[in-house]
Amino acid sequence: MEILKKISAGLQQGDDKKVFTLTSQAIQEKIPPKEILEKALIGGMKIVGEKFKIHEIFLPDVLLAAKAMSAGMRLLEPFFIKEGIPTLGKVVIGTVQGDLHDIGKNLVSVMLTGAGFEVIDLGSNVTPEKFIETAKQENAPVIGMSALLTTTMPVMGSVVELLKQEGLNGRIKTIVGGAPVSEEFAQKIGADAYGYDSTNAVESVKKLLNKT
Repeated sequence: MEILKKISAGLQQGDDKKVFTLTSQAIQEKIPPKEILEKALIGGMKIVGEKFKIHEIFLPDVLLAAKAMSAGMRLLEPFFIKEGIPTLGKVVIGTVQGDLHDIGKNLVSVMLTGAGFEVIDLGSNVTPEKFIETAKQENAPVIGMSALLTTTMPVMGSVVELLKQEGLNGRIKTIVGGAPVSEEFAQKIGADAYGYDSTNAVESVKKLLNKT
């Protein structure tokens, strides 16, 4: 449908006003909200993610696209609450205790939301207990952890260990990432996945939840 293509294009341009107006128009035209979400908003965000991956666009462009997506989502959310349309799943995300860096984590959060996940972002300096307590409260099957300082990386291991102690390591999966984090480190601490960048993190979370 032409209007869905226009919404997707507006999102890719980071034009939140255009996305808001066109989404409103699409709703008035009785296009199903799920179709608007999947074909226009998530579809547009997927293209943004692919362009970012090959360095065709950069971080500010992605953040503008995310803002545009939020403008459309504001209009669609009441329909999803009413109809009880499920997301791909919940992900609890945060930068680990002792680390205040959040640009990478914010980008992963944006990309996960854009892919159709419900993200509970705990911000930075998050304790192992807070990650696990939130995942249990929200019934979230994935915890995503980010670190930029090598000194804070062991906190990721503490989260994995605490999940084992509580017998939750099968029910709640973990994914780790950040500049100093590696595949080897993820395996060493027993994390379920490693995301080397924001796009890969989304792919990894989908695999963890069998949503590929």
